[in-house]
Amino acid sequence: MKTAEIKRRYLAHFEANGHTVVPSAPLPAIDDPNLLFINAGMVQFVPYFLGQRTPAFKRAVSVQKCIRTPDIDEVGKTSRHGTFFQMNGNFSFGDYFKEGAIKLAWELVTKPQSEGGYGLDPERIWPTVYLDDDEAFSLWRGIGVPESRIVRRGKKDNYWSMGIPGPAGPCSELFYDRGPEYGADGGPEVDEDRFMEFWNLVFMQYEITDVKSKSEFTIVQELPNKNIDTGMGLERIASILQGVDNLYEIDEVRPILARAAEMTGKQYGAHSGHVAGESHPDDVRLRVIADHVRTALMLIGDGVTPSNEGRGYVLRRIMRRAIRAIRLLGWQAPALPELLPVARDCMAPSYPELAEEFGRISTYAYAEEDAFLSTLRAGTTILDTAITDTRAKGGKALSGDKAFQLHDTYGFPIDLTLEIAQEQGLEVDQEGFRRLMADQRARAKADAAARKTGHADLSAYRNALDLGGPVEFTGYQEVQRESRVRALIGGGGTVEVAGEGDFVELVLDTTPFYAEGGGQQADTGVIKLGGGQVEVVDVQQPIPGLIVHKARVIRGEVRTGEAAEAEIDVTRRKAISRSHTATHLIHQTMRAFLGESATQAGSLNAPGRLRFDFNTPGAVSPAVLNDVEQQVNEVLLRDLEVHAFITSQEEARRLGAMALFGEKYGDEVRVVEVGDYARELCGGTHVSRSGQLGLVKILNESSIGSGVRRVEALVGIDAFGFLAKEHLLVSRLAELFRVPGDQVADRVEQTVTALRDAEKELEKLRAQMVLGGAATLAAQAKDLRGVAFVGTEAPEGAAGNDVRTLAQEIRGKIDAARPAVVAVAARANGKASLIVALNGAAKGRGLSAADLVKGALSGRGGGNADLAQGGGLPADQVPVLLAAVEKAVADTAA
Repeated sequence: MKTAEIKRRYLAHFEANGHTVVPSAPLPAIDDPNLLFINAGMVQFVPYFLGQRTPAFKRAVSVQKCIRTPDIDEVGKTSRHGTFFQMNGNFSFGDYFKEGAIKLAWELVTKPQSEGGYGLDPERIWPTVYLDDDEAFSLWRGIGVPESRIVRRGKKDNYWSMGIPGPAGPCSELFYDRGPEYGADGGPEVDEDRFMEFWNLVFMQYEITDVKSKSEFTIVQELPNKNIDTGMGLERIASILQGVDNLYEIDEVRPILARAAEMTGKQYGAHSGHVAGESHPDDVRLRVIADHVRTALMLIGDGVTPSNEGRGYVLRRIMRRAIRAIRLLGWQAPALPELLPVARDCMAPSYPELAEEFGRISTYAYAEEDAFLSTLRAGTTILDTAITDTRAKGGKALSGDKAFQLHDTYGFPIDLTLEIAQEQGLEVDQEGFRRLMADQRARAKADAAARKTGHADLSAYRNALDLGGPVEFTGYQEVQRESRVRALIGGGGTVEVAGEGDFVELVLDTTPFYAEGGGQQADTGVIKLGGGQVEVVDVQQPIPGLIVHKARVIRGEVRTGEAAEAEIDVTRRKAISRSHTATHLIHQTMRAFLGESATQAGSLNAPGRLRFDFNTPGAVSPAVLNDVEQQVNEVLLRDLEVHAFITSQEEARRLGAMALFGEKYGDEVRVVEVGDYARELCGGTHVSRSGQLGLVKILNESSIGSGVRRVEALVGIDAFGFLAKEHLLVSRLAELFRVPGDQVADRVEQTVTALRDAEKELEKLRAQMVLGGAATLAAQAKDLRGVAFVGTEAPEGAAGNDVRTLAQEIRGKIDAARPAVVAVAARANGKASLIVALNGAAKGRGLSAADLVKGALSGRGGGNADLAQGGGLPADQVPVLLAAVEKAVADTAA
């Protein structure tokens, strides 16, 4: 049974049993500050489990795309570890509980395939339950499972929590006996490879207050609204139903692995259970390639692009591990053009958008591989230099800090460092490298631990939400609103009163203030309360449904429960709205000129100005930017109506509304249309007609990361002001150059060219002046015990190259049979520099340019025996440097 069919049957089974089918959220679409990606099927339902939102359904089912990276280094070494996987989940919100969950799961897995089930042999299924969960034990007995196949296990295995305070409960897992050829008999307690877990039923019925570890936590109370979260690992059930050994053998992975094996000429043999990576290095690398290529496809498909931060860095690391692995198998050419289309064909039956968007996906993937191959070439050059230096010093091992620098700064994989060093007969200080890596991980863990306070810090906000439910936002229709102060938050908790000068966070029952989101800056304004008044400086939504006004009390006092009158700064709101509408128009126009792959990657909508980030492989030419600007302003002249409406996700997609990658949308979405020109999902505020923007002026375009560009623009009066200043500047230049305004650019270019030519000519004259005295200086060389010595200062303003050339020129004019040392010092920017050159005869007398420079500069400087240089001392030390070299020559010659 194909994996896509397993997925279809799962959804169909639960939909037929009253579950609403919920689409998979995009991999980066999460509100949790502790997660980069969705890592479990229940993540998108967390607000329902925590009571932050009320679900529109009692039962839900989904197949969620997930990524887990903590064990990334173990990928390929076992038959189970992977980064990307799919979680089939069914959820109950205060509806059915243990009995329903057990019945639905058993029915699907044991029902014949001809009737839409999976057709697993019930005699080979082993349920596990929590130690004292007699109810679950009895329910499995009632289903017909004998006591001998129901295993009780402790907290570590059969008790689920989020790892932080919150909902938790016992769980019941299903294991499938794959047969004696996979291991010992006796159930999952004996061998979890022969007995493969494929389903976990979580009975969330308690609230945990203190979590120390997976098996150490404190339960505070039973939840009034019991929830069910059950999940089946799609890849695991696929390996069972397809009769293969592991996840690398299922139909969504095996073709990628097989193509990699074909490209590299390596043999892939399926190994059941845990595979010792060191014993099968080729198998491990092939598995890494298969897993990581599929993961990269899914991440880029969901809008993540390679970068050096956050999610983009995870993607970059995954891609580079795959590229590194195939290189170590002997493939030197670009590999992704061979592998990514295979991954697409594997996954498109479940996710058709991957085929539709493959042009965009492949553009980013192939560009990243090309960039990394360049990094490898550069890293190899740096490594070769390090190896040469190590061998020159008689070293036997490359230092750990050099290996770490190559890895951390240049992205050069340690495996390649080891491989290349070994070819050159050198070891690598792996212990030192691992120590530095461990230090880096410790710092990362400390940072992650600091971020983990996110849930605990939200308790005051959750209490405010519980007091009255979601705050109603009325700002689409009005700019002023009478309301009531529901809560005041300050000093990390709720307060009853705040006085003049205090900073406080206010929660109102309803508000016209827009909370920052979707790239749009927050509203500002005032809230009047009886005899008090606060100035609102920021508005945020710390948890879904709760709008919080960050404000300073500027008069009187503010108390919980008081009536309030909220009024936004209308001038600011209108300016921001103009910028937001302009962003939509630029987004649509960029896609028209650059293609559908030019999707929004971020934005900032501020009063009178905007910043728009978008995905595209290379720079946008000035001509295209000019065309984009002109077309946008033509839309303004058409004075199109701007209209917003609420509809379903399905209808919005049918209408062609653009959705932003990485954003999570509900069942109902808000669509903003600008006439027939642009249509996009958006929760922000906008003008009512495009003509109200007045003017859009694009200022510049630049790169902000690999494959991501940024344009900045001005809107409305700010754009007019910018053009007015430009006009004054052009008029002034036209007056100075005495040409019409349209000829200013040409005249400026001519002037700049003339200045550059003059600078080049001046450099030639300076060089001639510096070198002109070389013969005279050589003829005046001192005799230091048989060594000709010239010590001189270069003319003021001489360039570094000219000083070095002067030293070599003087050396060349001294008879080669006569030992000669030339020292030239120079002053520049308040610092002294020194260059020493000597000939072969001087080296025969035991002299070295590098030693002379380092002796004069107390160890600083570098070079070789023939030519060396250094500097850094104050400029007035030039005579001292020359005297030091002269003395050293005399002493050595003696």
